[in-house]
Amino acid sequence: MGPAIRNPRDFWSGLIFGAAGVAAVVLGRESPMGTATKMGPGYFPTVLGMLLGLVGLALVVRAFLTRGDPIRGFALRALVLILGAIVLFGLVLRGAGMVAALIGLVLMSAAASRLVLWRPAIVLAVGLAGFSALIFVKLLGLPIPLMGRWFGG
Repeated sequence: MGPAIRNPRDFWSGLIFGAAGVAAVVLGRESPMGTATKMGPGYFPTVLGMLLGLVGLALVVRAFLTRGDPIRGFALRALVLILGAIVLFGLVLRGAGMVAALIGLVLMSAAASRLVLWRPAIVLAVGLAGFSALIFVKLLGLPIPLMGRWFGG
């Protein structure tokens, strides 16, 4: 009989992180790596994937060494809301613009928590939209509409 998993949360989290890390490394191999001083498009996902894989490995090892709480349930509502918010953001970005899409993303993601406080969530949503508009559109010059055609932009 093999060693028992003493911390199921760490074990499954480690497997998820490890799988994401391996996927990033595999997908990053399709692009040129470059060097540390002149990074290619495959450099960042590969290095990040390796680090994520190491975190996953550390969690799996820790799952056998430390005792932890069992997994009691699966937060399906939160999963659907957060993934739905990301999908919705991608679908409405062009039509609504970055400001409305980001505000919708943050508020829909906040609704995933049963402990959400709406006033701070709204402040966060508006602040993130403004900060993102400043950084990505104004300073970096990315061609993302701030207000989409749905709002007369």
